[in-house]
Amino acid sequence: MTHTSFKAARIASAIAMSLVAACQAQAASTYAATRYPFVLAHGTTGFDHIGPVDYFYGITKDLQANGAKVYTTQVSAWHSSDVRGEQFLIQFKKILAVSGAAKVNLLGHSQGAQTVRYAAGIMPDRVASVTTVNGVNFGSPVGDLAASASKLGGPAATAMVTSLVNALGKLIDTLAGDPSLPQDTEAWIGSVSNAGADAFNARFPAGLPATRCGQGPAKANGISFYSWGSNKVSTNLLDPLDLMTSLTSLAFLGKPNDGLVGQCDSHLGTVIRDNYPMNHFDAVNQAIGLRGSFDPVPLYRQHANRLKLQGL
Repeated sequence: MTHTSFKAARIASAIAMSLVAACQAQAASTYAATRYPFVLAHGTTGFDHIGPVDYFYGITKDLQANGAKVYTTQVSAWHSSDVRGEQFLIQFKKILAVSGAAKVNLLGHSQGAQTVRYAAGIMPDRVASVTTVNGVNFGSPVGDLAASASKLGGPAATAMVTSLVNALGKLIDTLAGDPSLPQDTEAWIGSVSNAGADAFNARFPAGLPATRCGQGPAKANGISFYSWGSNKVSTNLLDPLDLMTSLTSLAFLGKPNDGLVGQCDSHLGTVIRDNYPMNHFDAVNQAIGLRGSFDPVPLYRQHANRLKLQGL
């Protein structure tokens, strides 16, 4: 089976499952039953699902249980936001065609924020809303730190490290069902660094606030823009991901952050809140629900209802 037919089969299967789940959920609740379906985009090292584990852990099912139609996507674990955006667009167009939806509500976490903003910039007439969750809308010092380490280490060391990191990305995508997706850690650095984000924002400015800590326009190009973020680094000592965010947070030199994204750097459109007591991975209920006491799942359900009430 070719990559294209393989991917089409996966998308068709996911759409069929989502439609069945949404129809079953409709009888129970319509709280999150938006006019347009959701299409979700994962962040760096992310996936749609690996076995029974969804990237948006417990979130997709909760939205469906409350009447929403939800589709997930899979792009390269490590790559530039342009490449990931093009991969996303292929799936996006197929979802539009098969579902018959006139528009969709896009939602992206972390680097997935740039993914959905890319799609909205290319096909604004098919997007009802864009929501970014802990998004790298203004880049991340972690990307800058990675770029500096690459220069300091020299070509040989950089090649070795990127080879290992790319291999990890390949493993993730293989486990998620698409080993053909390319990996490029250096291209990833170029997208999520502050300079890379500035270049991206120059091409896709819709929804951006005039200043990092400000509110952006609620609507641009006919699309409603929203965002939320958080400012905790470690919330559960039993969560192995907290060790990573505790280390990466050092790149922020004391400024409020979630371990990977600055509190203000997540702003886009209408900022619902930027200081939820979660770290970067808690925002999508990872690792597999092992987090602090704050539950992120209701945030997505409430946001779906927000969009529903606006006719989106």
